[in-house]
Amino acid sequence: MKRMNKLITAFLILIITVSCSNEKKAIEKLDTDKVLEYCVEKAQETMNDLTDVDSLPRNIYPGQKKWNKVGNKDWTCGFWPGVLWYAYEASNDSTILKKAKDFTNPLQAVLDVPVDNHDLGFMLYCSFGNGYRLTQDPEYHDFLIEAADSLATLYNPKVGTILSWPVMRKKMNWPHNTIIDNMINLELLFWASKNGGDKSLYDMAVKHAETCMTTLIRPDFSTYHVAVFDTIDGHFIKGVTHQGYADDSQWARGQGWGIYGYTMCHRETGKVEFLETAKKLADVFIDRLSEDGVPYWDFNDPSIPNAPKDASAAAVVASGMLELSTFMKDKADQLKYRNAAVSLLTKLSTDMYLSKDVNQAMLLHSTGHLPHNSEIDASIIYADYYFIEALLRLKKIEDSEK
Repeated sequence: MKRMNKLITAFLILIITVSCSNEKKAIEKLDTDKVLEYCVEKAQETMNDLTDVDSLPRNIYPGQKKWNKVGNKDWTCGFWPGVLWYAYEASNDSTILKKAKDFTNPLQAVLDVPVDNHDLGFMLYCSFGNGYRLTQDPEYHDFLIEAADSLATLYNPKVGTILSWPVMRKKMNWPHNTIIDNMINLELLFWASKNGGDKSLYDMAVKHAETCMTTLIRPDFSTYHVAVFDTIDGHFIKGVTHQGYADDSQWARGQGWGIYGYTMCHRETGKVEFLETAKKLADVFIDRLSEDGVPYWDFNDPSIPNAPKDASAAAVVASGMLELSTFMKDKADQLKYRNAAVSLLTKLSTDMYLSKDVNQAMLLHSTGHLPHNSEIDASIIYADYYFIEALLRLKKIEDSEK
């Protein structure tokens, strides 16, 4: 019996040793500082080419060199200022800091019109939120409180979630609809609730996350894109897709929003059920990854392996799983999610996905909305945003271990 115990102990030590060795190898393949320098240079390249702070990068299609731009009412408008804040954080370059402020401040106009979608977190927390984190500007603080209060007007207490797309109530006959992307916007509510805003914002965010656990998330821990609810008694009607291949398919970026969102919800609440949900969502994503390590736009597209990839999904998941790894008490779990994230970043940091001289973006090969034939195999600004965010998260982890 003692001999058996010794053998088991030796075997466990071997597993841990091999895991640590694999972790080191995975990290050695990625020069985090070098790739961050690349990202800063690409941000500067775009920054130096932009003259209008109300005109913001959104996408670059194959064959194009420069960003196609949108105004400050587009749901992606916060990502470019967010990229600049991260580039400033990585470089401490005062010129980038000034530009980050210049492109952030005009987004106050977002609240000049009635709130008509859930995207205020993407639009204003990625911009003003990062700006406040890095500068502690009191004007940013006050504006974020206002933004959170505005987002809260879309909350339906009968359903227990924020209405994502008011326009879809008539257009698609979705009385109250909530999309998996909306998980990300809860961070604005959490932040406001602990920084001077109403405490009810915290309760709204928690209830939203809890409701989505039993509606947007399927029993196998894949995700619907859209959950449709009745507005009279709040019951869940059905799960459907809008940007995925089919109602019952697994849209890759949607799974990423879930991983990222539930990890963030655990950080903000300490609730174990949110952490367990994030883990199971991550496990599904890892299990379904293609051999080359970057997801197709939808895991169930029948045209695979000829379907387009989605670098933006890889970047979102990498950032989310890096944070997820930091909450793992078990060393094996910590290594599992960290290594999976590093592997995604390593793949994105190859010549296959880095744009380099191809165009102004950091990354190639993202897919925005394939069913609408929009942003297919394109460079997209939110792919760059989550890519540089993930690299900064990895750098902080690495630095803490030195």
